[in-house]
Amino acid sequence: MHSPLDRIPVSIIIPNFNYEQFLGRAIDSALEQDHRNVEVVVVDDASTDASVAVIESYGDKIRPCLRRRNGGHAAAFNTGFEASTGEIILFLDADDYLYPNAISEVLGEWDAAVAQAQFRLHLVDEDQHIKDVFPPPEQPFDSGDVVPELLRKGRYHTTVTSGLAFDRETLETIMPVPESDFRQGADGYLATLAPLHGEVKSIDTCLGAYRIHGSNHSVFAEKLAERARWRVQHDFRRLEALSGRAAEIGLAVPQDAGLHDPVHLEERLASLCVDEPQHPVATDSRLGLARAGAAASLEMNASWRRRAALATWFLCIGILPRRMGNAVLAWKLVASSRPAFLTRLSKTVRRMTN
Repeated sequence: MHSPLDRIPVSIIIPNFNYEQFLGRAIDSALEQDHRNVEVVVVDDASTDASVAVIESYGDKIRPCLRRRNGGHAAAFNTGFEASTGEIILFLDADDYLYPNAISEVLGEWDAAVAQAQFRLHLVDEDQHIKDVFPPPEQPFDSGDVVPELLRKGRYHTTVTSGLAFDRETLETIMPVPESDFRQGADGYLATLAPLHGEVKSIDTCLGAYRIHGSNHSVFAEKLAERARWRVQHDFRRLEALSGRAAEIGLAVPQDAGLHDPVHLEERLASLCVDEPQHPVATDSRLGLARAGAAASLEMNASWRRRAALATWFLCIGILPRRMGNAVLAWKLVASSRPAFLTRLSKTVRRMTN
């Protein structure tokens, strides 16, 4: 017996640039969904490796979109969305993959009020060995009407590209993604604006895998300041886009929204501490950011132990001598820098705050 859900058309859009070694796994995972009404759109953003050959090997099983000029994340999202027809849209990064039940689980939770669904992903290495869960289970998703939280601090608890699904009507309202502003991190733009047009449905089950490897944008621990500076600037662009869209529907984003967001303050503090000459906000101080971070931590949607631990971390960076403060900062942001005893303590604290 067929369910009415079986008739809902879904598009999985896979943006790719030079990920030939991972692309086939992503495409296969999209084609192997147990929901049968799925189209797979693969956008190649002018790769210089053998990605096009991988795409062509699938023939008419997929809808290829081969860009002649590299335009980045947003351009690939825009190209794929324009070519898609589904009522529900998932953007799957080419180095990640979905589990066969991903679409059916999302549709089982969907209703007319939903603009975006989000789900957890297994964190895996290059060989697909599971290392962790992303976001970690001790970090609760925000669900339902997240607009008050979004307007207050410019962020809510969400996830990355491959753990998101969107209502087509919502995307038609907020797309195209501005390509110059979101050459990287187009998912941040979508996840920031989509909740203005409906509810967020959160699913705590892992429905796919988020691959961490040496060449993706999530990993450049040896360039801590560069990573932090990029994320701070990305947040400013998100907030600008959010303010513009919110104003169109009669809402307002406070000018100090970022100063209520522990995630933003963490990266902003890292940028200032590690490479102050290139830090993008000239008026920032270590103590000022640390105090704001501690206050914002205590307002998080998390256990009191986790909130207290993060607030203490912020204050240590602001109060300790610079060299010691930078060491404390690195211990949290770069796992490889932690002493062995601290790694064991971190695991213990994580279990306590789960």
